[in-house]
Amino acid sequence: MRNQKQNERIREERKEQILAEAVKQFAHKGLFATKIKDIAEAAGIAQGLIYHYFKSKEDIYVEIIKDALDKLNEAVYMLQEIQLRPHEKIKTAIEELLKTIESSDNFIQTCRLIAQATNSTAIPDKTKELITEKQDLPYQEIAKIMAAGQQEGTIIKADPYELAVLFWTSINGLAIYKATRQGAVSIPDARLLTRLFLT
Repeated sequence: MRNQKQNERIREERKEQILAEAVKQFAHKGLFATKIKDIAEAAGIAQGLIYHYFKSKEDIYVEIIKDALDKLNEAVYMLQEIQLRPHEKIKTAIEELLKTIESSDNFIQTCRLIAQATNSTAIPDKTKELITEKQDLPYQEIAKIMAAGQQEGTIIKADPYELAVLFWTSINGLAIYKATRQGAVSIPDARLLTRLFLT
């Protein structure tokens, strides 16, 4: 017989499974066209079981967007904290993000989903609030790193926020490029992207 800790672990794993499959469904079909039945079938569970975890598909959608934005913001804060010089932070971030694009279907589909959500009016109000509240922080933090690198002379001279926009739109663009292609897709070498920023 399972104990409470095992039950909690199983519950958490099932919830993660639902969210992972929901990302793919929402990214491919959009919020409106995706049904709870589609998510349940993709996750290999009974439709009714989903309602033990979420009240509606809109609740699933909101949780996916919130979780993705929170994880991205946490990662950027961690990048600020690590003991590296600014240009090394930029180089490391690019290398790690491109590795994640290559290896994680969930990551690239989430990037695709956030891009869709940002450009859509047909999303839950809570999602709009989350995007408004959280989407600019990664740009602001990368701009700070760019500015610090410029003071050291290791980052090119340009408006730091514009460099941050170039950084994130390049990463998001590559993720969406891979997410919308079938089969094996080659992502450019990290050194090509790094050269855009370093002196």
